[in-house]
Amino acid sequence: MKALSKLSVVLLLSGGALCQQALADNNVFTVMDDPSTAKKPFEGNAAAGYLAQSGNTKSSSATANTNMTWYQPSTAYSLWGNASNTSSNDERSSETYQVGGRTRYNMNSADYLFGQASWLSDRFNGYDGRSILAAGYGRQLLNGPVHSLRVEAGPGVRYDDFHEGGHETQALAYGAFSYQWQLTDTTKFIQGVSVLGSDDTTVNSETGLQVAINDHFALKLAYNVTWNQNPPESAPERTDTKTSVLLSYAM
Repeated sequence: MKALSKLSVVLLLSGGALCQQALADNNVFTVMDDPSTAKKPFEGNAAAGYLAQSGNTKSSSATANTNMTWYQPSTAYSLWGNASNTSSNDERSSETYQVGGRTRYNMNSADYLFGQASWLSDRFNGYDGRSILAAGYGRQLLNGPVHSLRVEAGPGVRYDDFHEGGHETQALAYGAFSYQWQLTDTTKFIQGVSVLGSDDTTVNSETGLQVAINDHFALKLAYNVTWNQNPPESAPERTDTKTSVLLSYAM
């Protein structure tokens, strides 16, 4: 049958307790980890997606991610990870893996200290590994029911292992902000930006819209941009973009 000559299957599974919170991109602002707003000692989510197409074009794409945060009265500890790969006509065209951890200590209702470490493998963009360690100070500027804004900054270090060979270690200045606007009872606008300033500055941005479907399901549309000042020779384009749709389920 002609209807079977081209098959497209999309599977989105997600579980967690962050359905009503913004699911921030880990590259931009890690996870939402404020212990002063935690309603339980642990919150986490997991998501997976798969797309397959056959017929005149044969391609597949798979992705999975998870966030987990443990809370104490003034401290939060977070772990996260994500993986994705895409192939076309049996040729791999993209492949990324990321893991990381973060800790946060609230000094008062507005000021906090943080530390975070992450590792990224993105060989199709020139990196077999990129390890980042940063620590510093953050402040919650807005914490109302409609608008939320926080910023953080501090020193760090980055180690790059290039896919075409060689490696480099450099000091960096880390800075980020995260803004959320509760447009309606069910709709939230999200904007986050992080900057890793060095001789090879990297800027990550996420713009998103999250809509709660009901008490258990939420839909998020996100547009992510990554800009590298001096990308590797094996991947010379400075800017990478990604558009994604995530269906989440809160257990």
